[in-house]
Order: sequence, then C-alpha cells, then structure tokens
Amino acid sequence: MKVTFSQSPLATIGLEWELHLVDRQTHALTPAAAELIDLVGGGEDQPVRKEYLPCMIEIVSQPHARVADAIADLAEHLERLDEAGRDLGVALMGGGSHPFSRPADQAPFRTPRYDIVTERNQWWGRQMAICGTHVHLGVDDQNKVLPMTWTFARFYPYLLAVTASSPFWDGEDSGFASQRTMMFQQLPTNGLPYYFAEWDAFEAYIDDLVACDMITHVDELRWDVRPSPKFGTIENRIPDSATTLRELACEAALTQCLGAFFADSLDRGEEPDYLAPWLVRENKWRSARYGLDATIITPQPGRRTLPLREGLPALLDRLEPYAEQLDCAEELDFTHTILERGASYERQRRWAEATKGRDGNLDLAKVASILAEETITNTPAWYGMSETAETLTAVY
Repeated sequence: MKVTFSQSPLATIGLEWELHLVDRQTHALTPAAAELIDLVGGGEDQPVRKEYLPCMIEIVSQPHARVADAIADLAEHLERLDEAGRDLGVALMGGGSHPFSRPADQAPFRTPRYDIVTERNQWWGRQMAICGTHVHLGVDDQNKVLPMTWTFARFYPYLLAVTASSPFWDGEDSGFASQRTMMFQQLPTNGLPYYFAEWDAFEAYIDDLVACDMITHVDELRWDVRPSPKFGTIENRIPDSATTLRELACEAALTQCLGAFFADSLDRGEEPDYLAPWLVRENKWRSARYGLDATIITPQPGRRTLPLREGLPALLDRLEPYAEQLDCAEELDFTHTILERGASYERQRRWAEATKGRDGNLDLAKVASILAEETITNTPAWYGMSETAETLTAVY
C-alpha cells in the first residue's frame, strides 16, 4: 500500500486531550458525552468529539507553532464544556483512569468502528475506560519520520512520567504509576513501534496488516508513537491524560523540543543512539510501574542504567536551547516543578492516604473530586497532600 506522508512545518504542535465525564455529586463516571457534545456544537470533525465510551470526551486543538497557543485553544473549549456540563450535573476530569468506577460497567458507543473493537477484543475491549494525551508534532521530511518515531520510543520513560496519572483501577491501587499504559497495550495493533530503516519497509508492513485483515487503513495502527501520514506529523500517544493544562503544556513542550532536537541531529547526518527493542520495552514497563522513580536503561556503554530523577534534569538542560527557539521555555521548565512536588499519580496516592479511615478504607470519591477540581482550575493540588481528610474536605 502506498502511504504518502503529507509533511507539515517542523515542530508545529497539535493536541488531543481525552477527559472523563463524572457526576458532580458522586464523581462516578457518567455517560453524558452525547448530550454535552450537542450543547457545545461538537461533532466528529469538530474540536469537541466523542470517544470510545460515552463517559469520555476528546478536545482537539488546531496546529500551532507555539505550545502556549495550542494550550489556549484547548482552554477555550474546556471553559465552554465546563459551563455546559454544569447544566447537566457533569464535571470533566483528567487522568489516565478513574479511581473507582468499574470499567466494565461503561458500555461503548455503538458505531461500526467501535463495534469491531468491542467484538474483537472481548474482555480487554470492555476494560478501555482509559484516557490519554496525544501530541502531534509536525515533520517536514518523510525521511525523518521513522528514525524520529523510534527515537521517541526510546525516550518513553521521560514522556510518560510527566503525566502518569492512573495509579487506581476499579477501586484498587494497581501499584503502577500508569495502569492505563498496561491496559492500552493489550489491543492487537497497540504498543511500541517497530523499527524500520526505510519508508518502503513501513509500507510493506502496512500491506501485511491489511492482507491479514488486522487493519483496513494506516490510521488504524495505534502504536504508542506513530506516523500520522494524513496530517504530516508524528503522534506521541505515550502520555496519560494530563490532569491539568499546565502538565499538558509541559508534555507538549517536551515533545516539541525532543522532536526539534532529533530533527536537528538528522539534518547534521548524525544517527540516533540505538537501544535494542527489548530494552525499550523494559523501559516502558519500568516507567509505567515506577513513574518518576524508575531506573531506566540507556544506550551508553559506560552507564547502562540511570535513575529517571537524575536523567530528566540532564535532558531538560540539553533541550533548553530548543525551548528558547520554540518559545516554550516556561512550559518545559515546569517539568522541574513536577519532579520536585509530585506527578499526578503521586498526588493521588497522597490524597487517598489522607482519606484513610480507621478501617483502612480509602475515600476514592474524594480523589476523583480533587482530580476534577484540578482539571477545571488548572492547578495541581500539591497543597494539602500531607494533611488530614478533614483538611482536604475543607479545601475542596
């Protein structure tokens, strides 16, 4: 199959943000997407769209040269959705998973595409109450796409840890920083990208998938990082749904700066540092399990492992010149704040611990309520994380 990559201005940014819909009183998942989309004039090709489940919604930005402009684009739609949601008794909540609602209780929208997903994946298809953040990065040369795609996958731990926000699953602590990552990779065309040196090898791969009735079009390839030929972008699908726009902006800046860095290296004729696929896979697991506390594997012979908390600041230093050029230095710098004060999965666990009663039970409805408050106020709730449940009640 001929796959034509459209190309777009290098390092332009487009954002897709998936959000949960929750009842404003109970903070349980609620199937209100169709009504909410109608109220704001959304639809399939509009900035506000439905997702796999009626308890989810997606907000999409236009392409922008600056991260700040893409975030402002999303913020405008978020404000409209919040206003409309109040009339329905619905709130929007970021995060890779819902803390306590049962995924299997959420019935998908009935469409031909979603019906296929449900039928083929059975139990796994009934567990997909997960939300992600997708960052599209413009690429100006088809020859850069595949090496950049694989190199993004090598940086998986950094790209996930910033937004890891799904520690709870079906009312339990999963033990993972990103349970969403573990769930999403179960579907057949999901997971890490394969390495292809040439574009025609990628086209042959797509031919194989079509011939084997795995997909009907390249758009159905759902890698963690994938070429998006229609838009002329590489799509970073690694992150959990950010719980605030500030964290989403940080993820977008990290993606944008890494992409510019990779493209710059390719323009100079430099080959990306290679890490074996089995080690990239191990890094993915480690970052999903431990988040910012992961020890990751590097391509450097002199130091094969590195604490992520040590490697991330060094990477940010390396990306600073690109952040200045792209006018996203402030957004990128926020990564240091996340490192210091806590990513979403850390905050959620601290809030939950603060709600623990004498019987040892956690009030995960309180966790969901704080997540919803974070999302609409764009303020990570670092304060109060070491406080008592009574203090949390007073704050929220």
